[in-house]
Amino acid sequence: MISEIILVLGGHESSLFLKDSQLDPAFLSDLHPGERECLEFLATVGRLYRTIRLECRILLSSSSSPYICAACATLVHILREYEAVVVTTEAQILNRDVELVSTGALVPFASLRAKFAEWRAPLTSLTDLVEDLKVQNTYQNEGPYCRPAPLLDLLMARSATGVERIADMMIRISVSVQRVWKSQLISYLHCHAPSRTSFASNTFALREGTIPACISEISRDSIEYVGRAVGAVKTAKSKHQPPRTMMLDHTILLENILPDDQHTFDTAIAEIRSQVSNYLWLTVLTRKDVMDAVDSLASYFLLMNGEFSLSFIREIERLKLSRLMDTERTSSVIREQDIARALLRASLGTTAQHDPALSKLKVSLPSGPHRPLLPRYPSMSMSTSLSLNMPKAADPFLFTSQLLGTPLLLSYTTTFPLDLFLDKVALDTYAALFGYLSGIRRIHTRIHGCWASLSNAQRQRRVWTGLSDGGTDEDSEARKQLLRCGWGLVRDMSWFMDTLLGYNMIDVVATEFNQFKDTLQQGLGIADLSDRGASLPTSVSRAPTASQASALDFTTLRGLHSEYLERLLSGCLLTNAPLMVTLKGIFDVCEQFSGQIERWGDILPALLSEGTLQDDTQKVGALVKERWRIVEEMNNVLHTHFDEFCDHLSASTSGQPFGSIDASRSMAFNSHYANKSEATFPSKGGTEARRHIERLLLRLDFNTSHPLHRSRTSVQALPP
Repeated sequence: MISEIILVLGGHESSLFLKDSQLDPAFLSDLHPGERECLEFLATVGRLYRTIRLECRILLSSSSSPYICAACATLVHILREYEAVVVTTEAQILNRDVELVSTGALVPFASLRAKFAEWRAPLTSLTDLVEDLKVQNTYQNEGPYCRPAPLLDLLMARSATGVERIADMMIRISVSVQRVWKSQLISYLHCHAPSRTSFASNTFALREGTIPACISEISRDSIEYVGRAVGAVKTAKSKHQPPRTMMLDHTILLENILPDDQHTFDTAIAEIRSQVSNYLWLTVLTRKDVMDAVDSLASYFLLMNGEFSLSFIREIERLKLSRLMDTERTSSVIREQDIARALLRASLGTTAQHDPALSKLKVSLPSGPHRPLLPRYPSMSMSTSLSLNMPKAADPFLFTSQLLGTPLLLSYTTTFPLDLFLDKVALDTYAALFGYLSGIRRIHTRIHGCWASLSNAQRQRRVWTGLSDGGTDEDSEARKQLLRCGWGLVRDMSWFMDTLLGYNMIDVVATEFNQFKDTLQQGLGIADLSDRGASLPTSVSRAPTASQASALDFTTLRGLHSEYLERLLSGCLLTNAPLMVTLKGIFDVCEQFSGQIERWGDILPALLSEGTLQDDTQKVGALVKERWRIVEEMNNVLHTHFDEFCDHLSASTSGQPFGSIDASRSMAFNSHYANKSEATFPSKGGTEARRHIERLLLRLDFNTSHPLHRSRTSVQALPP
């Protein structure tokens, strides 16, 4: 009987017990209830051990995940401790040890139960663990626990228990999995060839389920940053490859550190990121690359090359007009290659003609080819209801369709090593800024063209009418009111667009660009080496000198550029949804008015084209009344938008929230910008945004003597 029980404890099956560790009913009559309970307890312990051993063998043979294999291998080591207890118990019984054997070679079942009682709870917990691994793991399609993050999270959660033996076993299993995870981490940081079990894909982006919850968000970003950077350097096959000494230092640094020690692990990862950043800055990305890229982006995306930007806007207008008027073309749509040719034609005769950066510009139409049509503007009543449908978050891409009538995105082609500095987030932000600034410049140009058209038409009209406007007395008075209202409207539009363009280009773009460039020149002047081809020191981790400590490293460079773009967005009002919607309404009114002037040719209808009056009761011509109604409606809507613009600006400086960015459209305010260190980059976004708004308010000078308010006088009704 005792030998049978020892075999059951060793994981063998027995005819004494059923599958659920219950005694066979044939033996119940010969046993005391206490003895029966002890035997069933021992059988349960043996069954748990047998289940764990069997499932571990299956998982080791079927699973291809190194993390599950490491967990199962540790489970096998834990089971060997249990097996040692079984062998020791058998030896004590054979040697008639007084601890287990009483007088007359009697072995009480209660003694055996007391011997194995401490294993019941650990084996139960381990059985639950292997059952979870079994359920989530299949040979063809591996479950979530085959990835390190879910498995480590599970083990760390189960180690947080009050039972010391269970916690110790779970910690041992977790440590073994963490060691495998750490080896994969080192492989990722050194950019070894990606495999099915590695952290990253071929693009060096972290796969889902690779970073456990014990890793902080900052360390996760640093790990992905280092992996992408080293991967980009090795993929480009540059002559400046990461030194082996630096990689060896990283391996030694992580050798005795586990991820569950969060503080120590964060410190090590931060040091690795700092070393890689300094290596990239001192070796790969040169001063000339950064300065040329910053100048090119400012020239073409921020419209600091004024002659080229104005020429490009005119080429776009000429392209739309040619598609509308040329009936011999088989296709009247505008494609991306047409915009690319317009870009090249715009550079002729400008400073951009021989600029190598021009070849890096690329125009895309996300909505596909565009068929230009005569603009169909909504009624003014619809424009005044824009504030009722105010979006919850600002969309910086709202103005990308202002230039062509369909979304037009300008991108900048980056190659190694410049792509380490300019990522997709930054390029998308530049594209949004280009759409906004080019939209303002286009509306400004159209208003100036409208002013010139009205001036030329008035000169021609004065040749025939002299100082009066012609017609009967009532008709002449109505025409004079219409003319003055039209001139006042175009004057207000021109003044507002001049002010807005000057604010954006001088107070925001030029100021922020000069400040950012000065910061770069100061930092680059320290960090720049006399010989970029010089090899790195033998140990990258040695203490830096005083000049190197104050130098602008690669991490600081990217942080400064992120803050630069953030200030540009906030200064250009692209982070305030109410202001953006109001500006869009103002742009629509300005474009509609200029379009009407282009169709009419003059604000006043010609005397002969209007025809004679029908009877004596009709004192004012019908065409004058129609144009008066249109101009009056535009005037009212425009000044309503001016008032809304004033209110939103005032609210922005009174401590109310300045706005939020739509994360689905813009990445400028996501974790890419928000995770920078407060100690290195002080948060000045709110203060800078408030200062920009104050400058705009000073330019507009919204008060009772403001020219916009002064020009908005009550309009007298025309005589019937």
